[in-house]
Amino acid sequence: MNVRYDMRSIASQFQIYGEFINAGPYGSGHINDTYCAIFNQGGTPVRYILQRINQNVFKTPVALMENVERVTTHISKKGAGHPDFSRCGLTLIPARNGRAWHCDEGGNYWRTYIFVENARTYDAVESPQQAFQAARAFGRFQKLLADLPAPRLHDTIPGFHHTPQRFAKLEAAIAADPANRALLAKPEIEFALNRKAMTGVLLAAGLPERVTHNDTKLNNVMLDDKTGEGICVIDLDTVMPGLAPYDFGDIVRTSTSPAKEDERDLSKVQMQFPMFEALARGYLATAAEFLTKAERQLLVFSGKLITFEIGIRFLTDYLEGDTYFKVHREGHNLDRCRTQFKLVESIEQQEDTMKKLVEKL
Repeated sequence: MNVRYDMRSIASQFQIYGEFINAGPYGSGHINDTYCAIFNQGGTPVRYILQRINQNVFKTPVALMENVERVTTHISKKGAGHPDFSRCGLTLIPARNGRAWHCDEGGNYWRTYIFVENARTYDAVESPQQAFQAARAFGRFQKLLADLPAPRLHDTIPGFHHTPQRFAKLEAAIAADPANRALLAKPEIEFALNRKAMTGVLLAAGLPERVTHNDTKLNNVMLDDKTGEGICVIDLDTVMPGLAPYDFGDIVRTSTSPAKEDERDLSKVQMQFPMFEALARGYLATAAEFLTKAERQLLVFSGKLITFEIGIRFLTDYLEGDTYFKVHREGHNLDRCRTQFKLVESIEQQEDTMKKLVEKL
């Protein structure tokens, strides 16, 4: 957040009532600029979340906000009557002109949410119970949106999980080798090429199109401070049409290994079966009733595929000279690629056991 914004002026563009007290940066997100604004409402300080949408990543902010508005409205209608429904989904505060967003003089797009109190996010999974609650929340999120009426949501990032397209881009990077790094990544390139056949499996399976979150990390679920329950799914920028296993696969990728995404000691990278079991139990507790048999059968495979997909994205970026992902050291993207590929191997070694568990559940 190098640019300073007049947060009082921006907040005044939304239908928030009371006296503006202050606003400051909030959270650990790396994409959008997020602020917490405090208003005095009848002597009580009330918090709101204000966000500036990163238009370098999200090129069509109006379409994105149309998605967010439709999704939050639909979830809100489903939760009406629930004793705590205002904390079970994000609530947009309209701008003064009635839209779900405000565009400032500099062309920046802003939105405002009611602050979800007495809950927090965690950047890393601390226990199988947390994994269970996160997966349960994402399954419930998909279930609530399974009957979202037409029209189809916008694709905020077209081809986001089109693994064959991702692989084709890798092959082009290998052939061109613009940064002269192919020799340095020879084992990783061979690992990827040997698994090309699996890239099209999900897309060829004839699965129904669903509304999916597409960024199912633990820190995109708010857990209740008292109960630990996963109550609210956040960060809806990538909510768009997709396949249900994408979301389960991504939470397997991000929650089953204790190692960091760029861990150099690959002995620390492993798919922990107790974490996977917690994820499977949590997800199926809420999603099982709407999933088809084919979707359930591909849940385990999706964990392997989505992990492989992000691995080839890191490898492609490394070969292209680190043009997409931010890097902080020499070979950073190659390190990230190696952790993903090691996790793929770990999943492959336990795949039969994982499938038997899902069949039993």
